[in-house]
Amino acid sequence: MVKIETFKDLKVWQKSHHLVLIVYRLTRSFFSDERYSLVSQIRRAVVSIASNIVEGFNRRSIKDSLNFYNISRSSLEEVKYQLLVVHDLDYISELDYQNVVSQCDKVGKMLNAWSNSQRINFNS
Repeated sequence: MVKIETFKDLKVWQKSHHLVLIVYRLTRSFFSDERYSLVSQIRRAVVSIASNIVEGFNRRSIKDSLNFYNISRSSLEEVKYQLLVVHDLDYISELDYQNVVSQCDKVGKMLNAWSNSQRINFNS
């Protein structure tokens, strides 16, 4: 079993960081008038997913950690909706949309599993 010493050791953080990179690459080519609205919002939200995992990992109490993981989940849902918007506006292809939503779903499952494991440790 791998010892988790820093947030970088967390598989859920690694996957969420990868999602950040995907979203930044996808939104790089959006129209300039979207740069300061939708692009800014989706980028902020996707970074929030990974950032809150980091912040939760570094909290001293499980209760605080779980709160940050919940914020990550909320940001993930925000990103999924924003991806739907950019897809419906034809800013990204169906294939790109399906691929990035699949990545979001993987992050969500991993985040739920990580949160549940921490909750179980807290209740033990």
